[in-house]
Amino acid sequence: MVDNKKILVTGSSRGIGREIALYLAKNGFDIDVHYVGNQTKAQDTADEIKALGRNAKILKFDIKNREECASVLSDRLYYGIVLNAGIAKDNVFPVLEGDEWDEVIDTNLTGFYNVLKPLVMPMISNRIKGRIITMSSVAALSGNRGQVNYSASKAGIIGATKSLALELAKRGITVNCVAPGVIDTDMIKDVPLDEIKKLIPMKRLGQTREVASLVNYLMSEDASYITGQVISVNGGLYL
Repeated sequence: MVDNKKILVTGSSRGIGREIALYLAKNGFDIDVHYVGNQTKAQDTADEIKALGRNAKILKFDIKNREECASVLSDRLYYGIVLNAGIAKDNVFPVLEGDEWDEVIDTNLTGFYNVLKPLVMPMISNRIKGRIITMSSVAALSGNRGQVNYSASKAGIIGATKSLALELAKRGITVNCVAPGVIDTDMIKDVPLDEIKKLIPMKRLGQTREVASLVNYLMSEDASYITGQVISVNGGLYL
């Protein structure tokens, strides 16, 4: 159990982010629950965290809005940050619209900068040997039809993660990336799952707890010598 260590999990009102927030809370962390649209689901997550005996605060901001991120986050201090929030707007490239490209890049990649910029220097100044975990995707490692924008944004996250890890290593702050495969969430509700499962050596979807448990490990003291790594949770997909 880890006491008095607070973690921000972006996009933690549902899906993988919610599972990460709850898993971390079960392992002794206080959680700031972030959302942008669904306050009810964010409140549900916060209530579950409190039921586990941990503290929870709800934060609302749009990760693609730099000024909003700075306004909400500039006075907050964290041991850990999980950059989970992201979106997908799939379309094959010949008909991919400019706004579909811009919104995915601005959210998934520029959001990395917008969220971390107000938070990293306070971690350094307070000598917090903390943890930063980003969320990429198997699509960044192998590509995927209809996801040029998404793959580009998630590949950018990998590069940014590795570079930031180098910059912060001497401060004792680790920066790692988790790259999930096909995880059973609402995000894949329109995906032809029977066909997808044929491509996965384990022949099943991943579960949110399988991603959350890795994040929990990377947050732990046991992971203090692991940094700049990309770890896939994908059932063997595209190895």
